[in-house]
Amino acid sequence: MTYSRRPASTIPVGSATAETPPVPRPLIKSGAASPIAGIVALVLSTWALSGLDSSGKWVMGVGVPLLFLCWVRYVVHLALVLALVLPSRGLRALRSLRMRDQILRGSIMLAATLSFFTTLRHLPQAEATAINFLAPLIVLALAPWVLREPPRLSRWIAAGVGFAGVLIIIRPGSGLDPVGTMFGLITAFIFAAQYIATRRVAIDDPFTTLIWSGAVGSVCLTLALPLILPPALPALASLTLVQWAVLLSTGFWGCVGHLLQIQAYRNASASMLAPFIYFQIISASTLGWLIWGQFPDALTWLGIVIICASGITIGAVEWRASRQRLNGKPTTLRPSSP
Repeated sequence: MTYSRRPASTIPVGSATAETPPVPRPLIKSGAASPIAGIVALVLSTWALSGLDSSGKWVMGVGVPLLFLCWVRYVVHLALVLALVLPSRGLRALRSLRMRDQILRGSIMLAATLSFFTTLRHLPQAEATAINFLAPLIVLALAPWVLREPPRLSRWIAAGVGFAGVLIIIRPGSGLDPVGTMFGLITAFIFAAQYIATRRVAIDDPFTTLIWSGAVGSVCLTLALPLILPPALPALASLTLVQWAVLLSTGFWGCVGHLLQIQAYRNASASMLAPFIYFQIISASTLGWLIWGQFPDALTWLGIVIICASGITIGAVEWRASRQRLNGKPTTLRPSSP
């Protein structure tokens, strides 16, 4: 049985799960079992992860502190994953071949979660999500230095075009909170670091990575709970049952979103799924409009389209180049001069 890895350019952007993360880059069976099922699973995952973001943004709006929100999000996520994975896979699902890298990735993921929820506190969900799609382009632009991959002019152009799209979104006069904009850009770079760390644990089973993604954040925040809980108690005491349900749902949506992504990449190839990753902007815009009445204006949509087009185009170029290398044909992509 052969296996293939997803190329870095097709790693989906995570949300406040982080995200993302994005889903781990698992070793997946080559040969799509059911491409349509894979596409459906990926699109559903974008809605689940946008549901996580919306739930977190909403409960922060009713007074739930950021750190307590993240603790609930991680603990519920971990509990659900363990309940679903351990009965079928046993304790071997906890064994990692690269435990240090799993801990590093989990720590970066926790930082991304904290940063992205801070972004959501200040920015509309659609704009916050769109800025995060800069992260894969950052990875490609830095690949020669951090991944030891040959420099490619096409990657730098794609990153530059994507950043131009971000500049349109955060332009002066857009009305976006500068603090939220700053944290949005910080989050994109943290997500980029997470994608790089994800490559290092690709040798592990995807469910092992999913477990440790939740475990690192759960342990860190639980150790800090004596400091987190006392300031949160007044706000927690005033929560209604509905608000508690929404708070607990953050872990549920994160778990479901990542499981759906794993299922998607088992059923369809990364190149086929890559364009559908950008459906998360549609789900984020829809939920932002339904819940808060926030909808991007025309110029913001232009920036979003530029980011998406840049990501999809470089994904297609990378896929074509990889196919040519596999077939032993010369590629038209040449390393740029030093």
